[in-house]
Amino acid sequence: MSDQTLAGDFFDAAIGLLRQVKEGEAGHIEEAGRLLAEVIADGGRIFAFGAGHSSLPAQDTVYRAGGLAVMNLLAVPGVVGVDVRPATLGSALERVDGLAGAVLDSSPARSGDVLIIISLSGRNALPVELAMNARALGMKVVGVTSVAYAERTRSRHSTGTFLKDHCDVVVDSRIPVGDAELTAEGVGAPFAPASTVVTSAVMQAVIAAATGELVRRGVEPPLLRSGNVDGGHDWNGRVMDAYADRIFYR
Repeated sequence: MSDQTLAGDFFDAAIGLLRQVKEGEAGHIEEAGRLLAEVIADGGRIFAFGAGHSSLPAQDTVYRAGGLAVMNLLAVPGVVGVDVRPATLGSALERVDGLAGAVLDSSPARSGDVLIIISLSGRNALPVELAMNARALGMKVVGVTSVAYAERTRSRHSTGTFLKDHCDVVVDSRIPVGDAELTAEGVGAPFAPASTVVTSAVMQAVIAAATGELVRRGVEPPLLRSGNVDGGHDWNGRVMDAYADRIFYR
């Protein structure tokens, strides 16, 4: 434990991880942003998926102020939140073979779209098969994952592969295995996970990169405004009407 508070130690750890991602993954983030912008400019749609706590950064991009209106959540019942009872069922479903195919078959996703898959470990069947099936459908896949897991753990998919092995672009979140940044005397387990902070920042950075690329292409980015500022609802209504065929949360 450092001389400062444990809360301060957590902020330092999170800032350190954010700095690693900023410096080490800048090229991949820009590449992912270009891919999103290309698909948007060509009339395609964007979907984001994460299981359990990895769903939080995906949800954070959907229908929010300052975000792209065309971001859609690819929802899998019982997997994308901790509201399912028991909560452990979500973790179990993530390991079920064949679920990914059913999810994509029943979704509006199609060839030419982009699927962003967020999975900290990238080792479970669902994210691996989602990536494989999405690419088989002609979709582009962006993976946001910790590459360290592929180096220090075993895949739970029958192919022995990880999410990172089936993506067009991979952004390494740099989160260490175990997703806990602190240890302290008298505390039996590591604590203070930072994956949500870092991965949410990655997602917003990718959207920022996509926004800039759209402008460079001469396309006005379909951004939403806050509904709590004057004129926000009218602005959002116009954007959502213009992109109605690419929005699936209305």
